[in-house]
Amino acid sequence: MKLILAGSTGHLATEIIRQALPNPAITSLICLARRNTTLPPNTSSGPNLSKFENKFKSVICSNFTSYSEDVKKELEGAGGCICRLIAVTPAKLNTMPFEETRKICQDYAAYGIETMAPLASTTKPFRFIYVSGVNAERDQAKKPWILGEYSLMRGKTESLILSHAASSNNTIQACVAKPGLIDVPGLDSFTAGIGKTILRTVVGLPKVDVRQISACLVDQAVKGFEKETLLNEDLVRIGEMLLADQENETS
Repeated sequence: MKLILAGSTGHLATEIIRQALPNPAITSLICLARRNTTLPPNTSSGPNLSKFENKFKSVICSNFTSYSEDVKKELEGAGGCICRLIAVTPAKLNTMPFEETRKICQDYAAYGIETMAPLASTTKPFRFIYVSGVNAERDQAKKPWILGEYSLMRGKTESLILSHAASSNNTIQACVAKPGLIDVPGLDSFTAGIGKTILRTVVGLPKVDVRQISACLVDQAVKGFEKETLLNEDLVRIGEMLLADQENETS
């Protein structure tokens, strides 16, 4: 399976790359981003490193609402996409106008599924996983009291993705993952760690380990979706099971 990772920088994307490359079902991993994506450190060593390097390809996309023909050529024949994309996190909302945030979070994702699906392999439905957030609200009449406009916008993006798949005559299968706070043990800064603790305590946001969510997303992209919407507890449950199976295989 040729798999696209749309938005291939950051802690989550790095862990997805680490877990996707050893998966024998993945024959090619296309890492789509604004800048060059490098093979993460400690991915592997010895003879496996060469094999993983052959699977891995960085593709630079300068415009996520108008893919160049060169970029489209690299995406041809893919069987699925994990769309982390170039999302604007709540912590960065104050750094740009909201319309720019909407363009990055919503337009990029919508254009991505519309562009990738026709280029995909024709043997099976194209699997598209959109990584959203636990507080994204699809019901536009229910504005959350925290980050209201942002939550509604992310929820509307979820609906757009699912609606596009539903109208595709089963040529596209879509899934929305809704993680809470993603823990990155040993890599979160002291300030980030304090901020996450406050959010868990005050707002009650759930958490998921970066290894758990990565294992789950890779597995769902390869094998198919357990359900249309994967809540944080689903990501933890599936991820824990997969990681335990991997440990048993190597022990």
